[in-house]
Amino acid sequence: MAAPISASTLPKQPATPPGAATPNYTPALASLTVLFFMMGFITCLNDILIPYLKAIFQLSYTQANLINLCFFGAYFVMGIPAGKLVQRIGYKGGMLAGFLIAALGAFLFYPAADSRSYALFLGALFVLATGVVLLQVAGNPYVSILGPAKSAPARLTLTQAFNSLGTTVAPLLGSALILSNLPDLDTATSAAAIDVKAVQIPYLCIGAVLIVISILLGMLKLPVITHAQNEADSGRRAYHYRHLVFGVIGIFAYVGGEVAIGSHIVSYLHLPDVMSLTPKVAGDKVAYYWGGAMVGRFLGAYLLNKFNPGRLLAFNALGAVLLVLISVSTTGEIAMWSLLAVGLMNSIMFATIFTLAVAGLGRNTEEASGLLNVGIVGGAVIPLLFGLVADASTLRWAFVLPVLCYLYIVWYGLQGHKPSAE
Repeated sequence: MAAPISASTLPKQPATPPGAATPNYTPALASLTVLFFMMGFITCLNDILIPYLKAIFQLSYTQANLINLCFFGAYFVMGIPAGKLVQRIGYKGGMLAGFLIAALGAFLFYPAADSRSYALFLGALFVLATGVVLLQVAGNPYVSILGPAKSAPARLTLTQAFNSLGTTVAPLLGSALILSNLPDLDTATSAAAIDVKAVQIPYLCIGAVLIVISILLGMLKLPVITHAQNEADSGRRAYHYRHLVFGVIGIFAYVGGEVAIGSHIVSYLHLPDVMSLTPKVAGDKVAYYWGGAMVGRFLGAYLLNKFNPGRLLAFNALGAVLLVLISVSTTGEIAMWSLLAVGLMNSIMFATIFTLAVAGLGRNTEEASGLLNVGIVGGAVIPLLFGLVADASTLRWAFVLPVLCYLYIVWYGLQGHKPSAE
């Protein structure tokens, strides 16, 4: 039976002196919801960008998934350096740097689109993703330790719900502003015939919003959290903890499966034996996938206070396996809605894996956060493998990869998250 999370297993908060008032973290947590919203919004726009660039440059599934490789590959390259930077400049400094770097990446979309160069698009995405990596490395552990340890999974799930709000809004706006300018996917169209302003203007606006947020964040006074030195684990590094290493693999599997599905919903719903939807209509449906994750996270914030987090994680992962198998085994609306419903199952996975993985790491929390964010490279690797399978066989067969990812998460929820006895 999976052990429930307790105050003794999660990162410690500074003790409140006797007679002192309990710190009020609500304003800080409220401000962080904006951070999580923007991370979700920026990330989910890739699901719209992929079919757009696929049409412009006449890309195969494998070539189109280089978008995910560049975006999520930044987590692999920059995850550990970002963790070290946050250790040096603090959580707030890390978030400020993240917003500014992400804004630079968004502004670089203008010259990339103007030159109609796929390589420059990928470069701009990498810079944008580097900023998001910093936001993730600083934001996730900050939320985990900003309050009572026993409610950390529920607290991070709640803030992640605003991440899902961003992922829900992004496909709707992206579909209206970007995919609506695409011709029919079955029509051969040259890059010169497609209006690049459809991608330039939205990303210029994103960059401007990120600059404004960074200015407002700089004006906020956020609590400063420090970790107490624990003699028992002095000399140990984050990667010495088995449950963290398994958690990194869990994040790899979760993000890989989630992104592989989300990035190919438009193409999947366009298949004649599924729904034969146009890019615009299929793009609108992507919002149901991410919207399900949002609803599930708000619900999960309550359920994680009532049920064992590990078992709830395993239950959701098993549900995702069953829904994917139902989708690839059927046609029409059943195939569509069962795949979109996987978003609901995804809801609590990231926050629960993250908090289970950093349990008991104390002063190693920032390093652990960097390692866990390296695991997000699954969003680069799994979709690329997905594209290779789809190109070599069919799009339906490629969904076996997300199934394998979710099966690993079932195991992690039941057994893999338990701290070792050493």
